[in-house]
Amino acid sequence: MERSIDLEAPAAPHERADVSAVTVRNGRFWIPGDVTQVGITVQSGPMYVYWEAPEVVTRPHPVIFVHGGGSQGTDWLGTVDGRPGWARRFVEAGFAVYVVDRPGHGRSAFHPDVIGAMGPQFGYEPAVGLFIDSATDEPHTAWPWGSAPGDPEMDQLIAAVGPLPADLGLSEELDSDRLAALLDLTGPAVLVTHSAGGPSGWLTAALRPGLVTAIAAIEPMGPAFAEFPGLGTLTWGLTAAPLAYDAGYETPAAVEAAPAGERTVAALAGLPVAVFTGGSSPFSHVAPAVVEFLGHAGAAAEWVHLPDLGIHGNGHGLMYELNSDDTVRPVIDWIAAHD
Repeated sequence: MERSIDLEAPAAPHERADVSAVTVRNGRFWIPGDVTQVGITVQSGPMYVYWEAPEVVTRPHPVIFVHGGGSQGTDWLGTVDGRPGWARRFVEAGFAVYVVDRPGHGRSAFHPDVIGAMGPQFGYEPAVGLFIDSATDEPHTAWPWGSAPGDPEMDQLIAAVGPLPADLGLSEELDSDRLAALLDLTGPAVLVTHSAGGPSGWLTAALRPGLVTAIAAIEPMGPAFAEFPGLGTLTWGLTAAPLAYDAGYETPAAVEAAPAGERTVAALAGLPVAVFTGGSSPFSHVAPAVVEFLGHAGAAAEWVHLPDLGIHGNGHGLMYELNSDDTVRPVIDWIAAHD
């Protein structure tokens, strides 16, 4: 039987996308995981890396994009409504970019016999609370789409999200170890982190002092010592994994009991750090405390609140919201000024 062709069918995604043609170089590789035994010999926690660069790189250092909890590197590659993501805008600005899938996320395989127990699956209801419901007086206008199953943009958001490792500290240790190995390949680079990827940025900078030239932390987890139900607790300050404080604290309790001025981290001394927040995001409430903690640690930290720059209505996922081309510009400009 012949199949009928619907001549009135909507155009394919590549036909209706408003995306300009650009010439880039790209590739992919893996940061291998630890070799371990689970009856057979396997890798534990490998990290997938996709890279892209313009024909001629004009910026001094590449940018490594680290996604948030449960998500994957696709957060940086496109928006929920199909437009080019932040990674492409950085390439257009002359940067080489590396986009990772954190261990146990996306293409970086997760099996509980290897990495450990899975945390809870992330669904529509918590996504609405985190990414859509406004937690400030500023209306969340940069998410003009629906929030229920079947709404195309919401479906795109949820499709990318899976469970995290149940042990948040272990997840951060895997992240930072693999990111440090990536830095050994790239040389000095800028980190752009998001949400639960933020702690991995601080840990990576401590593991490779001098190779992290700046950190742009987009809506990072905080404040210090906060508990995140279903995820874990930042027991070591801004991380759930041990951070190398100069005083050599051996327990999280010792860190929490220490005066703020005695929580210095030599590897963060003078490191340019910017914490970026959206005007409708709950994370904007805690950003000043995160910046203060980083300042005590020794970083040259500042808070960049997008409404102060005339960019309004953004929530927690500002890299894939309606005005993503507006929200990325201050990040590019800040890195160009500090890297």
